[in-house]
Amino acid sequence: MRADPARLAALEVLKAVRVDDAYANLVLPGVLREAGLSGRDAAFTTELVSGTIRRQGTYDAVIAACADRPLRKIEAKVLDALRLGVHQLLSMRVPDHAAISSTVDLVRGKVSHGAGNFSNAVLRKVAQRDLEAWVAELAPRAASDDKQASIAWSHPTWVVAALRRALGEAAGELPDLLAADNVAPRVTLVARPGRSTRDELPGTPTRLSPYGVVLEGGDPGEVAAVAEGRAGVQDEGSQLVAEALAQAPLEGPDERWLDLCAGPGGKAALLAALASRRGAALVAGERQPHRARLVARALRGADGVLGVVTADGTAPPWRHGSFDRVLVDAPCTGLGALRRRPEARWRRRPDDLLTLVLLQRALVTSALDLVRPGGVVLYATCSPILAETAEVVSSVLAQRPGVVLEDLAAQLPQVVDAAGPLPGTLQLWPHRHETDAMFMALLRAPGTP
Repeated sequence: MRADPARLAALEVLKAVRVDDAYANLVLPGVLREAGLSGRDAAFTTELVSGTIRRQGTYDAVIAACADRPLRKIEAKVLDALRLGVHQLLSMRVPDHAAISSTVDLVRGKVSHGAGNFSNAVLRKVAQRDLEAWVAELAPRAASDDKQASIAWSHPTWVVAALRRALGEAAGELPDLLAADNVAPRVTLVARPGRSTRDELPGTPTRLSPYGVVLEGGDPGEVAAVAEGRAGVQDEGSQLVAEALAQAPLEGPDERWLDLCAGPGGKAALLAALASRRGAALVAGERQPHRARLVARALRGADGVLGVVTADGTAPPWRHGSFDRVLVDAPCTGLGALRRRPEARWRRRPDDLLTLVLLQRALVTSALDLVRPGGVVLYATCSPILAETAEVVSSVLAQRPGVVLEDLAAQLPQVVDAAGPLPGTLQLWPHRHETDAMFMALLRAPGTP
Protein backbone atom coordinates (compact mmCIF):
# COMPACT_ATOMS: atom_id res chain seq x y z
CA MET A 1 0.00 0.00 0.00
CA ARG A 2 1.15 3.52 -0.73
CA ALA A 3 1.91 5.35 2.49
CA ASP A 4 0.86 8.95 3.02
CA PRO A 5 3.86 11.15 1.99
CA ALA A 6 3.68 13.42 5.04
CA ARG A 7 3.67 10.51 7.48
CA LEU A 8 6.32 8.67 5.49
CA ALA A 9 8.55 11.75 5.71
CA ALA A 10 8.00 11.87 9.48
CA LEU A 11 9.02 8.23 9.76
CA GLU A 12 12.21 8.94 7.79
CA VAL A 13 13.11 11.75 10.18
CA LEU A 14 12.55 9.56 13.22
CA LYS A 15 14.81 6.93 11.66
CA ALA A 16 17.57 9.52 11.12
CA VAL A 17 17.24 10.66 14.73
CA ARG A 18 17.38 7.07 16.00
CA VAL A 19 20.06 5.63 13.70
CA ASP A 20 22.28 8.61 12.93
CA ASP A 21 21.86 10.66 16.12
CA ALA A 22 20.55 13.44 13.87
CA TYR A 23 18.69 16.45 15.19
CA ALA A 24 15.17 16.56 13.81
CA ASN A 25 15.17 20.30 13.14
CA LEU A 26 18.33 19.93 11.02
CA VAL A 27 17.36 16.87 9.00
CA LEU A 28 13.69 17.80 8.55
CA PRO A 29 14.09 20.52 5.86
CA GLY A 30 15.98 18.16 3.55
CA VAL A 31 13.43 15.38 4.01
CA LEU A 32 10.60 17.79 3.27
CA ARG A 33 12.30 19.00 0.09
CA GLU A 34 12.98 15.47 -1.10
CA ALA A 35 9.35 14.50 -0.47
CA GLY A 36 8.08 17.65 -2.20
CA LEU A 37 6.12 18.72 0.87
CA SER A 38 5.25 22.34 1.58
CA GLY A 39 2.56 24.42 3.23
CA ARG A 40 0.10 22.50 5.37
CA ASP A 41 1.69 19.13 4.58
CA ALA A 42 5.10 20.35 5.73
CA ALA A 43 3.59 21.86 8.87
CA PHE A 44 1.79 18.56 9.60
CA THR A 45 5.02 16.59 9.23
CA THR A 46 6.91 19.05 11.42
CA GLU A 47 4.38 18.81 14.24
CA LEU A 48 4.20 15.05 13.88
CA VAL A 49 7.98 14.71 14.25
CA SER A 50 8.60 17.23 17.00
CA GLY A 51 5.56 16.27 19.05
CA THR A 52 6.34 12.58 18.82
CA ILE A 53 9.92 13.08 20.01
CA ARG A 54 8.87 15.35 22.87
CA ARG A 55 6.22 12.95 24.18
CA GLN A 56 8.08 9.73 23.37
CA GLY A 57 8.35 8.67 27.01
CA THR A 58 4.63 9.02 27.60
CA TYR A 59 3.76 7.30 24.34
CA ASP A 60 6.07 4.38 25.05
CA ALA A 61 4.33 3.81 28.38
CA VAL A 62 0.95 3.84 26.62
CA ILE A 63 2.16 1.46 23.89
CA ALA A 64 3.59 -0.88 26.52
CA ALA A 65 0.21 -0.96 28.25
CA CYS A 66 -1.53 -1.89 24.99
CA ALA A 67 0.92 -4.31 23.37
CA ASP A 68 1.18 -8.05 23.89
CA ARG A 69 4.96 -7.91 24.09
CA PRO A 70 7.66 -5.75 25.73
CA LEU A 71 8.83 -2.64 23.86
CA ARG A 72 12.29 -4.16 23.41
CA LYS A 73 10.75 -6.91 21.29
CA ILE A 74 8.97 -4.52 18.94
CA GLU A 75 10.96 -3.85 15.77
CA ALA A 76 12.42 -0.34 15.81
CA LYS A 77 10.68 0.76 12.60
CA VAL A 78 7.35 -0.48 13.92
CA LEU A 79 7.87 1.31 17.24
CA ASP A 80 8.68 4.56 15.41
CA ALA A 81 5.45 4.25 13.42
CA LEU A 82 3.43 3.41 16.53
CA ARG A 83 4.75 6.52 18.26
CA LEU A 84 3.64 8.60 15.28
CA GLY A 85 0.23 6.99 15.42
CA VAL A 86 -0.15 7.53 19.15
CA HIS A 87 0.76 11.20 18.78
CA GLN A 88 -1.97 11.62 16.19
CA LEU A 89 -4.49 9.84 18.42
CA LEU A 90 -3.68 11.59 21.69
CA SER A 91 -2.26 15.00 20.81
CA MET A 92 -3.38 16.04 17.32
CA ARG A 93 -6.72 16.78 15.70
CA VAL A 94 -6.61 13.70 13.53
CA PRO A 95 -9.71 11.47 13.48
CA ASP A 96 -9.06 8.10 15.11
CA HIS A 97 -9.80 6.13 11.94
CA ALA A 98 -7.37 8.25 9.90
CA ALA A 99 -4.61 8.01 12.50
CA ILE A 100 -4.96 4.25 12.76
CA SER A 101 -5.41 3.39 9.09
CA SER A 102 -2.58 5.65 7.90
CA THR A 103 -0.19 4.18 10.48
CA VAL A 104 -1.16 0.63 9.59
CA ASP A 105 -0.59 1.39 5.90
CA LEU A 106 2.79 2.85 6.79
CA VAL A 107 3.84 -0.27 8.72
CA ARG A 108 2.55 -2.65 6.07
CA GLY A 109 4.43 -0.74 3.38
CA LYS A 110 7.71 -0.43 5.31
CA VAL A 111 7.75 -3.69 7.29
CA SER A 112 5.12 -6.40 6.70
CA HIS A 113 1.43 -7.21 6.66
CA GLY A 114 1.74 -8.97 10.02
CA ALA A 115 3.40 -5.96 11.62
CA GLY A 116 0.55 -3.86 10.27
CA ASN A 117 -2.01 -6.10 11.97
CA PHE A 118 -0.09 -5.84 15.24
CA SER A 119 0.00 -2.04 14.93
CA ASN A 120 -3.73 -1.96 14.23
CA ALA A 121 -4.48 -3.91 17.41
CA VAL A 122 -2.26 -1.69 19.56
CA LEU A 123 -3.60 1.60 18.21
CA ARG A 124 -7.23 0.53 18.63
CA LYS A 125 -6.53 -0.02 22.32
CA VAL A 126 -4.73 3.32 22.58
CA ALA A 127 -7.74 5.10 21.06
CA GLN A 128 -10.02 3.92 23.87
CA ARG A 129 -8.73 6.71 26.16
CA ASP A 130 -7.53 10.27 25.70
CA LEU A 131 -4.10 11.47 26.85
CA GLU A 132 -5.32 12.77 30.19
CA ALA A 133 -6.97 9.48 31.02
CA TRP A 134 -3.88 7.47 30.07
CA VAL A 135 -1.64 9.65 32.25
CA ALA A 136 -4.08 9.39 35.15
CA GLU A 137 -3.99 5.60 34.86
CA LEU A 138 -0.25 5.16 34.31
CA ALA A 139 1.09 7.95 36.53
CA PRO A 140 -1.44 8.88 39.24
CA ARG A 141 1.28 10.26 41.56
CA ALA A 142 3.23 12.15 38.91
CA ALA A 143 3.63 15.37 40.90
CA SER A 144 5.54 13.68 43.73
CA ASP A 145 7.11 10.57 42.20
CA ASP A 146 10.03 11.02 39.79
CA LYS A 147 9.37 7.78 37.91
CA GLN A 148 5.72 8.62 37.37
CA ALA A 149 6.60 12.22 36.47
CA SER A 150 8.87 10.72 33.83
CA ILE A 151 5.83 9.03 32.27
CA ALA A 152 3.46 11.96 32.64
CA TRP A 153 5.77 14.61 31.20
CA SER A 154 8.06 12.48 29.05
CA HIS A 155 11.47 13.07 30.61
CA PRO A 156 13.94 10.37 31.70
CA THR A 157 13.69 9.71 35.42
CA TRP A 158 17.24 10.88 36.11
CA VAL A 159 16.51 14.19 34.36
CA VAL A 160 13.34 14.66 36.42
CA ALA A 161 15.32 14.08 39.61
CA ALA A 162 18.09 16.47 38.54
CA LEU A 163 15.60 19.20 37.63
CA ARG A 164 13.81 18.76 40.95
CA ARG A 165 17.13 19.31 42.77
CA ALA A 166 17.90 22.33 40.59
CA LEU A 167 14.60 23.97 41.50
CA GLY A 168 15.47 23.63 45.17
CA GLU A 169 12.86 25.27 47.37
CA ALA A 170 10.72 25.83 44.29
CA ALA A 171 10.47 22.08 43.56
CA GLY A 172 6.69 22.45 43.58
CA GLU A 173 7.09 24.09 40.17
CA LEU A 174 8.47 20.89 38.66
CA PRO A 175 5.24 19.97 36.81
CA ASP A 176 5.16 23.45 35.24
CA LEU A 177 8.81 23.16 34.17
CA LEU A 178 8.38 19.70 32.66
CA ALA A 179 5.22 20.81 30.86
CA ALA A 180 7.02 23.88 29.50
CA ASP A 181 9.73 21.64 28.04
CA ASN A 182 7.02 19.97 25.95
CA VAL A 183 5.78 23.19 24.35
CA ALA A 184 7.42 24.20 21.08
CA PRO A 185 9.24 27.52 21.59
CA ARG A 186 8.28 30.64 19.74
CA VAL A 187 10.67 31.93 17.11
CA THR A 188 12.62 34.86 18.54
CA LEU A 189 14.66 37.26 16.41
CA VAL A 190 17.51 39.47 17.58
CA ALA A 191 18.47 42.84 16.12
CA ARG A 192 22.23 43.31 16.16
CA PRO A 193 22.86 46.89 17.33
CA GLY A 194 24.49 49.13 14.76
CA ARG A 195 23.39 46.80 11.97
CA SER A 196 19.64 46.66 12.54
CA THR A 197 17.02 47.86 14.99
CA ARG A 198 14.23 46.07 16.74
CA ASP A 199 11.72 48.38 15.05
CA GLU A 200 12.51 46.97 11.62
CA LEU A 201 11.84 43.39 12.68
CA PRO A 202 8.30 42.00 12.46
CA GLY A 203 6.82 40.72 15.68
CA THR A 204 6.22 41.62 19.31
CA PRO A 205 9.10 43.06 21.35
CA THR A 206 10.55 40.64 23.88
CA ARG A 207 9.93 41.59 27.49
CA LEU A 208 13.43 40.88 28.84
CA SER A 209 15.88 41.50 26.01
CA PRO A 210 16.12 45.00 24.52
CA TYR A 211 17.12 43.51 21.16
CA GLY A 212 14.53 40.84 20.48
CA VAL A 213 11.11 40.33 18.95
CA VAL A 214 8.85 37.28 18.92
CA LEU A 215 7.97 36.38 15.35
CA GLU A 216 4.26 35.74 15.07
CA GLY A 217 4.55 33.54 11.99
CA GLY A 218 6.26 32.99 8.68
CA ASP A 219 9.78 32.05 7.70
CA PRO A 220 12.42 34.06 9.60
CA GLY A 221 14.75 33.64 6.63
CA GLU A 222 12.42 35.84 4.60
CA VAL A 223 12.94 38.79 6.96
CA ALA A 224 15.31 41.13 5.13
CA ALA A 225 17.55 41.88 8.12
CA VAL A 226 17.91 38.17 8.88
CA ALA A 227 18.64 37.27 5.26
CA GLU A 228 21.34 39.99 5.17
CA GLY A 229 22.93 38.89 8.47
CA ARG A 230 22.07 42.11 10.28
CA ALA A 231 19.70 40.20 12.56
CA GLY A 232 19.34 36.56 13.51
CA VAL A 233 17.25 33.91 15.16
CA GLN A 234 18.19 33.67 18.83
CA ASP A 235 16.45 32.65 22.03
CA GLU A 236 15.85 35.53 24.42
CA GLY A 237 17.91 33.80 27.10
CA SER A 238 20.94 33.73 24.81
CA GLN A 239 20.48 37.41 24.06
CA LEU A 240 20.55 38.10 27.80
CA VAL A 241 23.86 36.24 28.14
CA ALA A 242 25.52 38.68 25.72
CA GLU A 243 23.84 41.62 27.44
CA ALA A 244 25.03 40.48 30.87
CA LEU A 245 28.66 40.35 29.78
CA ALA A 246 28.45 43.66 27.96
CA GLN A 247 26.84 45.47 30.90
CA ALA A 248 29.26 44.25 33.56
CA PRO A 249 31.07 47.23 35.12
CA LEU A 250 34.73 47.45 34.22
CA GLU A 251 37.52 49.78 35.29
CA GLY A 252 40.41 50.48 32.97
CA PRO A 253 40.68 49.48 29.31
CA ASP A 254 37.73 47.86 27.58
CA GLU A 255 39.02 47.07 24.13
CA ARG A 256 39.32 43.31 23.59
CA TRP A 257 36.51 40.82 24.13
CA LEU A 258 36.69 37.06 23.66
CA ASP A 259 34.00 34.47 23.01
CA LEU A 260 35.94 31.35 24.00
CA CYS A 261 33.39 28.75 22.77
CA ALA A 262 31.76 30.70 19.98
CA GLY A 263 30.10 28.04 17.80
CA PRO A 264 27.73 28.29 16.06
CA GLY A 265 28.05 32.08 16.34
CA GLY A 266 24.78 33.61 17.52
CA LYS A 267 26.09 35.05 20.77
CA ALA A 268 29.34 36.07 19.06
CA ALA A 269 27.41 38.10 16.48
CA LEU A 270 25.50 39.98 19.17
CA LEU A 271 28.65 40.48 21.26
CA ALA A 272 30.53 41.85 18.26
CA ALA A 273 27.75 44.37 17.69
CA LEU A 274 27.77 45.43 21.34
CA ALA A 275 31.56 45.63 21.41
CA SER A 276 31.66 47.77 18.29
CA ARG A 277 29.37 50.35 19.88
CA ARG A 278 31.96 50.70 22.71
CA GLY A 279 34.93 50.98 20.40
CA ALA A 280 35.96 47.45 21.38
CA ALA A 281 36.47 44.38 19.20
CA LEU A 282 35.71 40.68 19.55
CA VAL A 283 37.83 37.58 19.01
CA ALA A 284 35.83 34.39 18.50
CA GLY A 285 37.39 31.04 19.35
CA GLU A 286 35.95 27.64 18.48
CA ARG A 287 37.59 24.22 18.75
CA GLN A 288 35.70 22.39 15.99
CA PRO A 289 36.56 23.56 12.46
CA HIS A 290 33.07 23.12 11.03
CA ARG A 291 31.59 25.17 13.88
CA ALA A 292 34.30 27.80 13.43
CA ARG A 293 33.12 28.15 9.83
CA LEU A 294 29.59 28.74 11.10
CA VAL A 295 30.93 31.44 13.41
CA ALA A 296 32.74 33.12 10.52
CA ARG A 297 29.52 33.07 8.52
CA ALA A 298 27.55 34.61 11.42
CA LEU A 299 30.15 37.38 11.79
CA ARG A 300 30.43 38.13 8.07
CA GLY A 301 30.08 41.84 7.43
CA ALA A 302 30.08 42.74 11.14
CA ASP A 303 32.17 45.53 12.60
CA GLY A 304 34.15 44.97 15.76
CA VAL A 305 35.59 41.59 14.83
CA LEU A 306 39.31 40.87 15.22
CA GLY A 307 39.03 37.36 13.87
CA VAL A 308 37.73 33.82 14.21
CA VAL A 309 40.29 31.36 15.52
CA THR A 310 40.00 27.58 15.48
CA ALA A 311 41.42 26.75 18.90
CA ASP A 312 40.89 24.58 21.95
CA GLY A 313 39.63 26.82 24.73
CA THR A 314 41.38 24.70 27.36
CA ALA A 315 44.76 25.26 25.66
CA PRO A 316 44.26 28.62 23.95
CA PRO A 317 46.84 30.35 21.73
CA TRP A 318 46.51 33.76 23.41
CA ARG A 319 48.74 35.14 26.13
CA HIS A 320 47.50 35.46 29.69
CA GLY A 321 45.77 38.74 30.41
CA SER A 322 45.00 39.45 26.74
CA PHE A 323 41.30 40.29 27.13
CA ASP A 324 39.06 42.59 29.10
CA ARG A 325 35.87 40.51 28.87
CA VAL A 326 35.51 36.79 28.17
CA LEU A 327 32.41 34.73 27.55
CA VAL A 328 32.47 31.00 28.34
CA ASP A 329 29.30 29.57 26.86
CA ALA A 330 30.42 26.08 27.67
CA PRO A 331 29.42 22.77 26.10
CA CYS A 332 26.81 21.18 28.36
CA THR A 333 24.03 18.61 28.51
CA GLY A 334 21.62 21.05 26.85
CA LEU A 335 18.90 20.08 29.32
CA GLY A 336 17.85 23.72 29.49
CA ALA A 337 16.89 23.73 25.81
CA LEU A 338 14.66 20.69 25.61
CA ARG A 339 11.91 22.78 24.03
CA ARG A 340 13.96 23.21 20.87
CA ARG A 341 16.17 20.10 21.05
CA PRO A 342 13.81 17.44 22.47
CA GLU A 343 16.13 14.63 21.34
CA ALA A 344 18.66 15.66 23.99
CA ARG A 345 16.55 14.25 26.79
CA TRP A 346 16.75 10.75 25.28
CA ARG A 347 20.44 10.90 24.35
CA ARG A 348 22.01 12.25 27.49
CA ARG A 349 23.07 9.89 30.27
CA PRO A 350 24.14 10.65 33.84
CA ASP A 351 27.63 9.46 32.90
CA ASP A 352 27.91 12.38 30.45
CA LEU A 353 28.08 14.82 33.34
CA LEU A 354 31.58 13.94 34.53
CA THR A 355 33.22 14.61 31.16
CA LEU A 356 31.25 17.81 30.62
CA VAL A 357 31.86 19.16 34.12
CA LEU A 358 35.61 18.61 33.84
CA LEU A 359 35.57 20.46 30.52
CA GLN A 360 33.48 23.30 31.95
CA ARG A 361 35.88 23.78 34.87
CA ALA A 362 38.86 23.76 32.54
CA LEU A 363 37.28 26.34 30.25
CA VAL A 364 36.41 28.73 33.08
CA THR A 365 39.91 28.35 34.52
CA SER A 366 41.39 29.06 31.10
CA ALA A 367 39.19 32.14 30.71
CA LEU A 368 40.36 33.50 34.05
CA ASP A 369 43.93 33.18 32.80
CA LEU A 370 43.08 35.00 29.58
CA VAL A 371 41.33 37.96 31.21
CA ARG A 372 43.44 40.79 32.56
CA PRO A 373 43.45 41.82 36.26
CA GLY A 374 40.06 43.31 37.11
CA GLY A 375 38.53 41.88 33.93
CA VAL A 376 35.37 39.81 33.87
CA VAL A 377 34.43 36.30 32.79
CA LEU A 378 30.82 35.32 32.23
CA TYR A 379 30.20 31.61 32.58
CA ALA A 380 26.97 30.54 30.89
CA THR A 381 25.45 27.16 30.29
CA CYS A 382 22.16 26.06 28.80
CA SER A 383 21.52 23.69 31.66
CA PRO A 384 20.10 24.22 35.13
CA ILE A 385 21.64 20.99 36.46
CA LEU A 386 23.56 21.81 39.64
CA ALA A 387 26.62 19.81 38.62
CA GLU A 388 27.00 22.13 35.62
CA THR A 389 26.11 25.37 37.40
CA ALA A 390 26.72 25.89 41.11
CA GLU A 391 29.21 23.06 41.47
CA VAL A 392 31.37 24.24 38.56
CA VAL A 393 31.49 27.80 39.88
CA SER A 394 32.14 26.71 43.47
CA SER A 395 34.98 24.45 42.33
CA VAL A 396 36.64 27.22 40.35
CA LEU A 397 36.30 29.71 43.21
CA ALA A 398 37.88 27.22 45.59
CA GLN A 399 40.85 26.77 43.26
CA ARG A 400 41.33 30.43 42.36
CA PRO A 401 41.74 32.61 45.47
CA GLY A 402 40.90 36.24 44.83
CA VAL A 403 38.34 35.61 42.08
CA VAL A 404 35.09 37.33 43.01
CA LEU A 405 31.59 36.14 42.16
CA GLU A 406 29.76 39.32 41.20
CA ASP A 407 26.03 40.05 41.53
CA LEU A 408 24.45 39.80 38.07
CA ALA A 409 21.10 41.20 39.12
CA ALA A 410 22.45 44.74 38.73
CA GLN A 411 23.30 44.09 35.07
CA LEU A 412 19.87 42.66 34.24
CA PRO A 413 17.40 44.42 36.57
CA GLN A 414 14.49 43.59 34.25
CA VAL A 415 14.96 39.88 34.91
CA VAL A 416 13.09 39.00 38.08
CA ASP A 417 12.39 35.72 39.86
CA ALA A 418 15.67 34.38 38.53
CA ALA A 419 17.91 33.93 41.56
CA GLY A 420 20.50 31.27 40.81
CA PRO A 421 21.78 28.50 43.09
CA LEU A 422 24.68 30.70 44.28
CA PRO A 423 24.29 34.31 45.48
CA GLY A 424 24.69 36.69 42.54
CA THR A 425 24.09 34.07 39.84
CA LEU A 426 21.05 34.01 37.58
CA GLN A 427 18.97 31.05 36.45
CA LEU A 428 16.35 31.50 33.75
CA TRP A 429 13.50 29.01 33.43
CA PRO A 430 11.18 28.12 30.53
CA HIS A 431 8.08 28.11 32.74
CA ARG A 432 8.89 31.45 34.36
CA HIS A 433 10.63 33.46 31.67
CA GLU A 434 9.67 31.67 28.42
CA THR A 435 13.36 31.29 27.62
CA ASP A 436 15.81 28.42 27.60
CA ALA A 437 17.04 27.55 31.09
CA MET A 438 20.23 29.61 30.86
CA PHE A 439 22.51 29.84 33.87
CA MET A 440 24.88 32.79 34.27
CA ALA A 441 27.69 33.57 36.69
CA LEU A 442 29.93 36.66 36.50
CA LEU A 443 33.50 36.21 37.79
CA ARG A 444 35.96 39.04 38.27
CA ALA A 445 39.68 38.37 38.08
CA PRO A 446 41.75 39.60 41.03
CA GLY A 447 43.95 42.68 40.81
CA THR A 448 43.60 46.12 39.28
CA PRO A 449 44.12 47.08 35.63
